[in-house]
Amino acid sequence: MLSLRDAQDRTQALVAQARKAGADAADALYACNASTGVSVRLGEMEDVEQSEGEEIGLRIFVGQRSATVSASDLEPTALAALVERCLSMAKEAPEDPYATLAPEDRLMRGKMPALDLADDDMPEPAALKERALTIEDAARSVPGITNSEGGGASMGRTQVALATSHGFAGSYATTMHGTWASVLAGEGAAMQRDHASHSVRHLRDLEDAEHVGRRAGHRAIARLGAAKIKGGDMPIIFDPRVSGSLIGHLIGAIAGPAITRRSSFLLDDLGAQLFDNGITIIDDPLRKRGLRSRPFDGEGLPTHKTALIEKGVLTGWLLDSASAKQLGEAPTGHASRGSGVSATNVHMEPGEASPMDLIHGIERGIYVTELIGMGVNPVTGDYSRGASGFLIENGAVGPAVTEITIAGNLKDMFAAMTPASDLAFRYAVNVPTLRVEGMTVAGG
Repeated sequence: MLSLRDAQDRTQALVAQARKAGADAADALYACNASTGVSVRLGEMEDVEQSEGEEIGLRIFVGQRSATVSASDLEPTALAALVERCLSMAKEAPEDPYATLAPEDRLMRGKMPALDLADDDMPEPAALKERALTIEDAARSVPGITNSEGGGASMGRTQVALATSHGFAGSYATTMHGTWASVLAGEGAAMQRDHASHSVRHLRDLEDAEHVGRRAGHRAIARLGAAKIKGGDMPIIFDPRVSGSLIGHLIGAIAGPAITRRSSFLLDDLGAQLFDNGITIIDDPLRKRGLRSRPFDGEGLPTHKTALIEKGVLTGWLLDSASAKQLGEAPTGHASRGSGVSATNVHMEPGEASPMDLIHGIERGIYVTELIGMGVNPVTGDYSRGASGFLIENGAVGPAVTEITIAGNLKDMFAAMTPASDLAFRYAVNVPTLRVEGMTVAGG
C-alpha cells in the first residue's frame, strides 16, 4: 500500500505522462483496500482472511472521445504501457459530446475538511478472533438458540488519491471496523434465523460485542412460531433495519445517469411534492466519521451537505459532469468513478411520534423486519418484495409472520410515509421507523 503522499504523486505523474503523450485531458484515480476478517462457528475458528489490493485507473480524453483503463501493476514500465494503451483506445472510441472533466472553476481548492475517517487503532488477528468468539458466544447464550451460522470481526483500511490534468490533486484514507453474528432458533421446519451487526470508522465507537450478539439471539427467538397469514390492504410499519431501503430507491431514481437515460420513475417530478411536507431527507458527505463521508467526489469537486427532499419536495438530481452537461445543469459533487454518481451519508429527519404511536390504532397490519428479493421496477416505481416480520392487531405487535409479499408503487408509498422519532445513525442510509399506509399484502 502506497502512502497517501506517494499515491498522490503517482496519480499526478501518470496524468502528466498522458498529457505528454498527446491526451487533451486526463485524470487518474488510485485506490487501495486492505482488510482482515476472522470468522468463527460454534466456538471454533472457521476462517481468517487477509487481503490487499491496489489499482490505478487512467481516463484520457482526445477531443470528444475518451477511454478508461486500469492496472494493478504500478511499476513505471507498466504505467507507461497503460498510458499508451489508454491513448490508443481513446482515439478509436466513438465521439461523446458529454464526455468531460469537471468544470475547472468548480474544483476543490484549499484545505480539505477534517472528517476523522481513519483510525490508528488496527487490532491484530488475535484480537479480532476474541471479538468474534465473544459475539457468537453471546448470541448462542440466549435461551432457545439451537445453532449458529457464525460470528465475525473485521477491520480494513482504504486509501484514495485523485489527480486531474486541469489542476486538482487530493487524497484521503478511511478505516472500517465491524462485528456480526447470525444464529438459529428452534428445530426442524420451524427453525428461524436472524442476525445483528455493527460497523464504524473508529474502533472505540464499535458497539460492545456481547450486546450485538445478544441482539442477534433475541431477534431469532422472536421469529419462532412464524405463520402464514391472509393478505389484504393494510398499513405497513418498516423497522429501521429495512426502512432505509425505501430511500435507497429514491436515490437511484434521482441519479443523473438514470435521468439522462429516461429510466427513472421520477423523471418528470423535479420540484414536485413527493412526500408529506414534514419530511426532509439529507445527504451529508461531511459528517465526521460517517460511513460514506468523503471530502471530494470522483471528479475532484468539493462535497457539501444537501437536502435531497426539502419539506417533501424533490430539490434536484445527483449529477456528475457528464450527466450535468447533458441536462444543461451544474455537477453536484456526487460523481463516483465506476458507477456514475453516488450519494453519501443519507438520513431522513425524524418525526414527532414514537414507533408505538405509529403502531397504535392499526387494526391489522404488518411490522416488517426483513425484505427479500429485488422486485422493484426503476422505470415505473412498481414495488413488490418478499417480507417477514410480525402481525399487528388492534394496535399491538403480535406473532411472527413469514412468506408474505408487500406491494405498492413507490410514489404512492412516498406520499403515504410517516416517520417516527427514533432516528439513529448506524448505517450509510439512516431512516427512523416508518409507517406506510395502504400497501397490498399477499399471504403465503
